[in-house]
Amino acid sequence: MFARAERRTLDIAGALALGGVLAFVGVATAVLLAHAGSGAGAGAGAGAPLFDAYILRVARFTFLQAALSTLLSVALAIPVARALARQRAFLGRVWILRLSAVPLGLPALVAALGVIEIWGRQGVVNDLLRLAGLQNPVSVYGLTGILIAHVFFNLPLAVRFLVAALDRIPAEYWLSSANLGMGGVAVFRLIEWPVIRRVLPGIAGLVFMLCATSFTLVLTLGGGPAATTIEVAIYQALRFDFDPARAVLLAFLQIAVTALLLFVLSLFGRPQDEGVTAGRAIRRFDGRRRRVTDGLVILAFTLFTAAPLLATLVSGLAADFGRLALDPMLHRALLTSLAISLASASLSLAIALPVVLVPQLAESGAAGPARLIMAGALPAVGSLILLVPPVVVATGWFLMLRLFGETGRFAPAIVTVINALMALPFVVRVLGPAYRTHLARTARLALSLGITGPRRLMTIDWPALKKPFLTAFAFAMALSLGDLGAVAIFGAEGFVTLPWLLYSRMASYRTADAAGIALILGVLCLLLTLPSTAPERVPERPGPDA
Repeated sequence: MFARAERRTLDIAGALALGGVLAFVGVATAVLLAHAGSGAGAGAGAGAPLFDAYILRVARFTFLQAALSTLLSVALAIPVARALARQRAFLGRVWILRLSAVPLGLPALVAALGVIEIWGRQGVVNDLLRLAGLQNPVSVYGLTGILIAHVFFNLPLAVRFLVAALDRIPAEYWLSSANLGMGGVAVFRLIEWPVIRRVLPGIAGLVFMLCATSFTLVLTLGGGPAATTIEVAIYQALRFDFDPARAVLLAFLQIAVTALLLFVLSLFGRPQDEGVTAGRAIRRFDGRRRRVTDGLVILAFTLFTAAPLLATLVSGLAADFGRLALDPMLHRALLTSLAISLASASLSLAIALPVVLVPQLAESGAAGPARLIMAGALPAVGSLILLVPPVVVATGWFLMLRLFGETGRFAPAIVTVINALMALPFVVRVLGPAYRTHLARTARLALSLGITGPRRLMTIDWPALKKPFLTAFAFAMALSLGDLGAVAIFGAEGFVTLPWLLYSRMASYRTADAAGIALILGVLCLLLTLPSTAPERVPERPGPDA
């Protein structure tokens, strides 16, 4: 599959990727261990309990808000997904599914601003409730605001997964249910629920992990110490209290939480195919008598998802862009964000290539002991950032670099690497299947024709893999553009990105400027992500991997 020179190049690239990622994350972890052992910091007095009341309260709130967010997101997603799956002929169905992809590419801080516009003290919901005679009945800060924001992000994600699963049910099932005269309860119990039950644990586990590791939304909408998660507590311990010992303890607690969640997610295998099908076009006969109720459910989902987006757009367009265009701080933040996102996306792709290709090299039979070890370690390294979250890695590097002076000098390089690792799991999942399929089709023929190296890359690989490469690059850029976690740890006067500038303007109650910056940031990220998140047409004959 690979020429000798290509194998040697891949070995070198794999060793550099493996060593570089392990060294970067290992240094941060070693510094955290050193601080934990020394007990340095204001809050680490002799004989202090390992877990005081504050840490226990933070851990309890982290799990509580994640559990409630997951329950709400999944419980609401089931009726929405069933309605969308039933109404396959609905003209706006494809646009509803496209809309559900928007929160996936929207920076959390921009979404938080939209949630405040709708649910805040002066928001649309409270204005309507005041007209009904109630005074400020909804508070967007604290647990309520966190739940609303998490449901805004994760409800569309769960809906997309569930609709995809329901759309894979063979057409013969629906034909048989119509011939047997099944009612709605029987259809749900015998056909839909077995499919939903298979995918539901994985969806719930993913949503729970996203909510348990949430940083930006909780930082913006938490509203105080009573509504603080572990990652936000790490940030507060470093930036406000400067208590490294507490930050280190919280960092290891966060690692333990993510390790537990990843283990639980690994217990849920890949859903099996729904059944044998002759490939007939799917027709849902049960949708005719549910058009009104399904329409109301879809309308409610659309309003809930679209309202914060429209509010962000309207408030952003009302900003004084003439004044913002002359703001040197905005210029610096925009250039910094673009430079870091381009560098981090490029680095993420550079690391992902050996992570994807070295295991392929080992599977081809050209593998010695060293290559086999590297092929087994690289996929795990590609997902290492899921175990050690970006805020934790940033904490370790912050504690080390502060020994050398102002940490802001080193912030751009550290944030670039952290953002690259943050995007790495996604990049690998996009490039991996595409590269495996491409190599299976072309590798032996290219090798037999003597087309190797740069010539093979330009004439064979790039034309076939251009779309997944650009998709992975664009999503990696968008993730970096919208990230606040690592930047918040290193935030300094000389280092400002668009999310950090937006958060600063929101914190100083410069809402008009914040709305304009949010619109700029949101448009940039959506332009990068939306072309790759459009729903594909459901195939008439689901394959074994559908």
